Amino acid sequence: MSQLRPSASESSSATEAVSGETTDARVVPTTALPGPRGFPILESTVSFARDPLAFLESAREYGDLARYEAFGREFVVVSDPGLVEQVLVSRSDEFWRGTFEDEFGDQVGLEGVFFATGDQWRRQRLLLQQAFTPARIDSYADDMVSETVRTIEHWDDGAVVDVNAAFSALTLRALSRSLFDLSLDDARAEHVRRWVEAMASVIETDMFGVRAVLPSWVPSRSEREYQRAKTAVDSLVRDLLEDRRDGDGDDLFSLLATAEYPDGSRPSAGEITDQLLTFLLAGHETTATALTYACWFLAGDDAARDSLAAEVEAVCGDRDPRLEDLPELAVTEAIGREALRLYPPLPFLHREPHEPTALGGVWLTPETTVQLNMYGIHRDDRWWADPEAFRPGRWLEDGDDRPTLEDDTDRPEYAYFPFGGGPRHCIGMRFAMTELQLTLATLARRVDVERVTTSLEPSLAVSLDPGPVEMRVQR
Repeated sequence: MSQLRPSASESSSATEAVSGETTDARVVPTTALPGPRGFPILESTVSFARDPLAFLESAREYGDLARYEAFGREFVVVSDPGLVEQVLVSRSDEFWRGTFEDEFGDQVGLEGVFFATGDQWRRQRLLLQQAFTPARIDSYADDMVSETVRTIEHWDDGAVVDVNAAFSALTLRALSRSLFDLSLDDARAEHVRRWVEAMASVIETDMFGVRAVLPSWVPSRSEREYQRAKTAVDSLVRDLLEDRRDGDGDDLFSLLATAEYPDGSRPSAGEITDQLLTFLLAGHETTATALTYACWFLAGDDAARDSLAAEVEAVCGDRDPRLEDLPELAVTEAIGREALRLYPPLPFLHREPHEPTALGGVWLTPETTVQLNMYGIHRDDRWWADPEAFRPGRWLEDGDDRPTLEDDTDRPEYAYFPFGGGPRHCIGMRFAMTELQLTLATLARRVDVERVTTSLEPSLAVSLDPGPVEMRVQR
């Protein structure tokens, strides 16, 4: 265990003391940091690729700041909520998304708001915010519930269902209806499904898998398959776009098709396609995995399942949940939040400094990738009692599962950040939480679930993918 673990106050004072220079004796170069040491040449690439979650957990053992090398670059892992807040919020102008994630955007051929930077990102963000106002998200609630009911009605009583695949199809349909006012037929949905699967393969094998250690010129089957899938889905979106250019709808698709930037220019067909594909990807895959984890945990926790059922019965009675029920569905929300704590869709975020700067007493250069250890912080026993346990009660003000450690005054704000934070926080956060809450409540009203898959082995793909998760459903 490293002795180089400054307190929050020491980190702050050291940072302030060296703003723009390295004169403070407490500021050290990144090479002075402890951290995992890997094999010659490859460094920690293999260890990270083999099990990124275990790697992030182990990095936390070296302190709030740890250093390692992988994928041909230097990483500094940040496992302190106060330092996360600095990078994402109070000093966000000093950091950008970074070349590591930039290369991912280039590899998958997308320049949507998730991948854009600088003025391009600001223009896109301002434009897209119109589709994510509270009023518009509230208008999507009925679609979320009706698509959940449609999914459940296809499940036979006692059937074994891969809920991860089922929720992926469900959230794709709900997103298509609510944001794009589209009812994807089977052929169209198949194009999107193949594209998402191809992207997951690229991430697993080319970005974080064994191919990451090979030269870029080595042929990649996953890249070829991805390009074929993306060509097909690009064509699908462009065909749909032609029908919207003169439309008067108020969904995201129509907004983009008819929008103008402040300078009077209009988004190109390529820009619109990138935005739609980015939201199709992030908007359905991450919520689907969160639902999968939540249901799997519920199936193994009788007390949580009974609390959920009692709440839904008390609030909804003999009808499905509605938007106006959300404030009263506190247990439902707590279950979703706890699933996101244990398995956040993206277990880490990356940033890089624009210029040399100090963080937590360590001098960073623009060549250093700062890795915000969301997964490790979410499971840190300094901020969470019994951190590995699924305990929805920790989110309830009147719950019996909130020890003193978990009073709001004792936990830093960025001990929990599944949607990021600061200017680049997830624009779809409210949409995702609304869908997660309504879908869980609808499921609780209509079915009970029993584990068939008895253990989870998540892998890093489009999101923190649990893989096939089979459950027996009973009405």
